[in-house]
Amino acid sequence: MADQGLVNIQEIDPSILVELRYSGTNNFMDMDVYGDLENAYLQPEVAQMLALASDSLRAEYPHFKLLVYDGARPRRIQQILWDVVDIPLEERSKYVADPKKGSIHNFGCAVDLTVADENGNPLDMGTEYDNFTPLAHIDNEEELISSGSLTADQHANRLILREAMLKAGFQTISSEWWHFNAFPDELTKSRFKIIE
Repeated sequence: MADQGLVNIQEIDPSILVELRYSGTNNFMDMDVYGDLENAYLQPEVAQMLALASDSLRAEYPHFKLLVYDGARPRRIQQILWDVVDIPLEERSKYVADPKKGSIHNFGCAVDLTVADENGNPLDMGTEYDNFTPLAHIDNEEELISSGSLTADQHANRLILREAMLKAGFQTISSEWWHFNAFPDELTKSRFKIIE
């Protein structure tokens, strides 16, 4: 990753916690696809944006920290995710980007994360990471609250994360509360090379 110009986010902000879910078996595939990769990497300016989000979070909630689940992801890993995920092909790209086009993760410009408490435990966001159901969406949260599927506290926790990330310039996607892009797709793909 470093050879491709990416930076370890904990070298930019050591307060950010990292638990790469694809470096273990606690993920939707139940398999380790990252091997020896234990650190989260991003493009340098994206890592700086994440540090700003971390500062913003700690200014508002001093006992909370960002907890990163994924950062830059090589395209060869994207292919594994695409091949393994149990979602019909016509729906698959809503949750896992087609490796032919590349995910924003494959350019080092997207981050998956949550908020952790003072003991490093993730806050309750209503779903686990990589939950491929409407409950993980952010564009239907009022309906989810009304139906009792999402509690007010879970929604408030999502808003804590979202507020810190949006203040730092990140953008959301509708289907995953944990995913944030630094830049729009076209800008990302015009400025950065894909990580193979």
